[in-house]
Amino acid sequence: MYPGNDEIAQSSVSGELDRMAPLARRQSLQAQAYQALRAAILSGELPSGTRLVETQLAKQLQVSRTPIREAIRQLQQENLVTSDIAGTLRVATLSMQDAVQLYTCRIALEQLSVAGACENATSEELDNLHQLVLTAEQSDRENSTHAQLLDLDYQFHRSIARSSKNLWLVSLLDQVFDQMALLRIQTLQKNPKVLEIRKEHREIYTAIASRSPEQATQMVVTHLNASRDRVLREIERMRQSS
Repeated sequence: MYPGNDEIAQSSVSGELDRMAPLARRQSLQAQAYQALRAAILSGELPSGTRLVETQLAKQLQVSRTPIREAIRQLQQENLVTSDIAGTLRVATLSMQDAVQLYTCRIALEQLSVAGACENATSEELDNLHQLVLTAEQSDRENSTHAQLLDLDYQFHRSIARSSKNLWLVSLLDQVFDQMALLRIQTLQKNPKVLEIRKEHREIYTAIASRSPEQATQMVVTHLNASRDRVLREIERMRQSS
């Protein structure tokens, strides 16, 4: 994993946790704790490298340590939380190698995704995809949060996957998307220009709407290669400045 800041100030961690609301009792406390922590990690509210202390999390979410411990264990299984030799828990920080491997997987899967969408997408699904493109084009980068930009990107790519009608592909991509969200928020916080979804998304949509699998495949590979290169440059810049 790419090394984060080894010393996270207690006040800083508490400040991040203060934004997390206490848990209600609608479903199991473990499930709620897991969902709350997962959302905080993937939105960047708990940044990469942040130390996770069970007692602090339990106090903030107003539960005992048991559901917190179980939630963290589940997040570790998803590689969103890591533990060092001393047992210190932190939000995962992804390395250059992690980024390369994730993009390799995603590029392979998304080629299948866009090809399937060209063949199986309904008119309604194409209309929805077009609306996502328009929303991205109309979004104001300066006033949009990192989470909003990532959500637009996620919705676009997941909508393509769903329109392929390959449920296994959707499931596999969801796993990759979660790790990618952690990677993207990690770099977006330093450089918002890492995420370019306007021009590139329209090109992908146009190819799918034209029912051209070869063009759609080419466009999505070009898009993801460019995204990978932007992310890798930012990770390298972060490494040099640390």
